[in-house]
Amino acid sequence: MNRFRQKSSFLALRGISFAAREGEFIGLIGRNGSGKSSLLRVLAGTEPPTKGLVVTSSKPQLLGVSAALMPDLSGDENIQLGLLAMGMTPAQARERRKSVIELADIGESIRRPMRTYSSGMGARLRFAISVAAEPQILMIDEALATGDASFLERSKQAMNRMLQKTGTVFLVSHAAQTVEEMCSRAIWLDTGKIVADGPAVEVARSYRWYAHNLAQGKTETAAKLLRNATQSLEERRANLRASSPHVRRIPNS
Repeated sequence: MNRFRQKSSFLALRGISFAAREGEFIGLIGRNGSGKSSLLRVLAGTEPPTKGLVVTSSKPQLLGVSAALMPDLSGDENIQLGLLAMGMTPAQARERRKSVIELADIGESIRRPMRTYSSGMGARLRFAISVAAEPQILMIDEALATGDASFLERSKQAMNRMLQKTGTVFLVSHAAQTVEEMCSRAIWLDTGKIVADGPAVEVARSYRWYAHNLAQGKTETAAKLLRNATQSLEERRANLRASSPHVRRIPNS
């Protein structure tokens, strides 16, 4: 038996190029393994691109203050700890505490150790802490999938308040309907490439129809929908380059 395993590598992202603007709420959708979370990590700066570059106006905040939170401390104590870890003063952290508790909405569990929380409760608390910090660029990976309709509505309101202060939000989600309802723009990824990029309702519905056909075993129809979406994106970008010949293009990552 060979004791040595061969190492293999693959490109999680290929030819990615786009610009995000202040006030946009961008949903990243696609199948498992399409590159959504990899793109989020590259944008957040936690994983360097092997080629190309990412230019941001401020430091992105990837949802996840997990490294700062302590499982043996209560949720309430971790709120203070998490907000301090993201750069708030003790006075600011105390001021934001109530709003974090209200958004997380985990009831009396806020007084219990975090190690007793379900994964959903922990995700809701981390999300509430991250939004309270009001970063200019917020990255969220599937956190909103853990809440009920009431939590989703409160989450949307919290992020809308942040966007009104000229922030930008990225949301990775397998649920195209969540992206359709919450985002202003959507980017559809497949095998590490951008398939579609446009208004959230339009892109999310295209992806949902593609995913539906794929789930029904209609692979040829799904493949045609994927090709059509890719072709439409390429045509739109070609028209944009033709109408803006003097715009400098940032190298692909």
